[in-house]
Amino acid sequence: MSMIQKDCSDFYEGCRSRAIMLALEEDRYTGDITTMATIEDGQKGSAVVRAKEDGVVAGLEAARQVFAACDPSLSVVLHCADGDRVKKGAVVMDVKGPLAPLLLGERTALNFMQRMSGIATRTREFVDRVAHTGASILDTRKTAPGLRYFDKDAVRIGGGVNHRFGLFDMILIKDNHSDASGGIGPALNRARMFREKHQLDVKIEAEVRSLDELSSALAARPDRILLDNFSLDLMREAVEYVHSMPSKVELEASGNMSLHNVREVAETGVDFISVGELTHSVRALDLSMTIDLG
Repeated sequence: MSMIQKDCSDFYEGCRSRAIMLALEEDRYTGDITTMATIEDGQKGSAVVRAKEDGVVAGLEAARQVFAACDPSLSVVLHCADGDRVKKGAVVMDVKGPLAPLLLGERTALNFMQRMSGIATRTREFVDRVAHTGASILDTRKTAPGLRYFDKDAVRIGGGVNHRFGLFDMILIKDNHSDASGGIGPALNRARMFREKHQLDVKIEAEVRSLDELSSALAARPDRILLDNFSLDLMREAVEYVHSMPSKVELEASGNMSLHNVREVAETGVDFISVGELTHSVRALDLSMTIDLG
């Protein structure tokens, strides 16, 4: 395995655990003084998390880890699974045990769940809109800093497909790379030589802005081509042109994708549609947690 390319499983796990601990630390800092002032030591209770609107639930495992980090003795019972559609009023989760750590984790757990559920809900809307085609909905790197693992996990839970996680797991030649290299052809040739030299098991994708650039990119044999801000007519022409070639190249459409146009884009025959809106314009799903001392 190349020194550049390493097993990422530990890295992903580290991103998740560090983000959870940082979220808890920034909330409590020197301590939850409200709880310390009002709750008796050793007092126990339970809490119920409910959906306050219809949507797709995500972030249950993140919430479980939040409560475990607050106190391993807290008991978390799930009433649904990540990816389930829920109706307003549905019980999503019960938490039982010492009340102080339960209250400590309340907001952080809900923050993860609400953001992730909002992303999953929106992703499902896009996925449903193109379900009659062969197109997959992709996320982007337009994620909240420090929360990329959770943002992308929520897209996956909502039925979307994860694009590259970061700058290390795909060679994606965008317009600035192409312009600085003297064109898409030279940039792709350099990328292929780099991949071979370092024995990288990654795909090479090239962004193109015109049919001329598409032709040049095809000659350099990338794994995937990104059609950036193509009109529907140009996109259909690009798909027809690529499909006429003897070798298969994946096609991705990108640029100003919305629920209003994603169906028509998918029907052009592209393989993937990347949607920045999934993670850069999140509307959280409304969830609430109610404490019960009985």
